[in-house]
Formats: sequence, C-alpha cells, structure tokens
Amino acid sequence: MSSHAHMARREFVRTALGMLAAAPFAARSLAQDTAGLEDRIEFRRLVAANRILAHEEVVDAFGHVSVRDPENPGRYVMARSRSPELVEHADLIRFEQDGRSLDPGNRRPYGERMIHGAIYEARSDVDAVVHNHAYPLLPFGITGRALEPMVHTASVIGPEVPIWDIAARFDDTDMLVRSMEQGRDLAATLGDNTCVLMRGHGAVVTASSLKAAVMTAIYLKLNAEVQLQAMAIGTPRGLSDREIELSRATQFSPLALDRAWEYFCVRAGVDPI
Repeated sequence: MSSHAHMARREFVRTALGMLAAAPFAARSLAQDTAGLEDRIEFRRLVAANRILAHEEVVDAFGHVSVRDPENPGRYVMARSRSPELVEHADLIRFEQDGRSLDPGNRRPYGERMIHGAIYEARSDVDAVVHNHAYPLLPFGITGRALEPMVHTASVIGPEVPIWDIAARFDDTDMLVRSMEQGRDLAATLGDNTCVLMRGHGAVVTASSLKAAVMTAIYLKLNAEVQLQAMAIGTPRGLSDREIELSRATQFSPLALDRAWEYFCVRAGVDPI
C-alpha cells in the first residue's frame, strides 16, 4: 500500500473516531432543539394548566395558556398550535415578546399569541395568561351586562371585568388578535384588572402565577354560570368591594390555592406539581 493510501486511511480513521466522540454531544444538542425546553417546574405546570383548563371545559379545541419565561422576563413560553388537552412538554416553545418564535423546529404557533406578548409587555406583575372562549362568558361580552363576582370563590376575578371590542379600532376582522397593535389595544382595555371579556370571542385572564391563573379562569366561568342563573330568577346581589378584597386574599393564600391546584390536577389526571 502506498504512503498516500496509508495517510488517507489514517485520516479516515481519525475523522471517524472524531465523529463518534462528538455524536453524543450532537445528539444531545439535537434533542434539545427538537424537544424544546429544559425540564423546569414552571413548564411542567404549564402542561398541567393546559390539561386542567381542558378538563374543566374552560378551553376546548381552542384557547391557550402561557407563562412568562423564568429565565428571561422579556420572553414567554406556550405550546405550539395544539388543542390544550393534547399539550405535552415537547410542544412548548419560547417566544419573544413581539411574538417571534424561537422554536428551532419552526412549528406552527398559535395565531393569537400576541395577546400574551402584549400583556406581558404592559404588565410586569403578570406571569401567566389564559385566553379562552368559555361559552357562559359570551352573553356578558355581547350585551353590555356587567359580569361581577357573585360568590366568594369567584372573588379572584376582581371587582371589574371590562369588555374589549376589536371593531372599535380595527373595524371588521375575523375577531382574532393577530398583531401586536391589536394585542396592545386589548391590554390597554384590560388595564390593571385581572380579566377582560372580548366581544363575540371570549376572555383573557391574567395572574402572578399559573396556579392563580388557572383558578381564576375556572371561577370566572363558574361565576358567569351562577350570575346567568340568578338573573333568570331575580336581581342578583354581587359581592361588595370589601368582600372581594377579603375573599380574594383567602382564595390566593396557600390554604386555598394549593388545595385547589391539587384538586384540579388530580381531576385532570396530572401530577400535582
């Protein structure tokens, strides 16, 4: 065998060994890119939140929930475009606040993610956002009849739930929040409140944690059901501002919030994280 052949063979072996040595690192990098985010309790709770909201019929095939990125408050994390009941950890994607996806796999994102980005931009106190189309809420968004806390567990929705009408500024649309301009307009109507209704569409719920956001979204829907039933038989008396304040503090205390989270997790078939 010629000296050139020996050299070529040695070079081939050296290259092959180098590739084998690098393979685990490349595989790990590929896995991180394709699997998405690292395993953190916030992201496991985000998956649980999707499953809970689906089980409690706050969301159905549509709707979504997000959490502010614990590693970068200028970003947020939510699933790829998928029905909440089906969301898994591998579906999670990081987004810039303006809605740009950081997903290496370039998977299809939710079209209304700008709702989340605009609220995180406007509200430094918000770390979790839920958007849903729960049907008991819709009558209040299209009649102008105020939705207000009727029962102590629903004190978490706050004393005022404003209504945002996309047509007021953007004329006729498909009713979806597809741009940051629309998202910012929605966030402006939300203001410092916890929830906002969207005419002919649904609602947005904000909170300082995923646990609180899930609880609020569930009891916003249940409160609407109670108020609709009460209006059918008489004039309902809602909670006073002081009752809302005191009940809300209790509901968001570990005494109630952790208990409710465990309950909703078990009902949805996920581990209480």
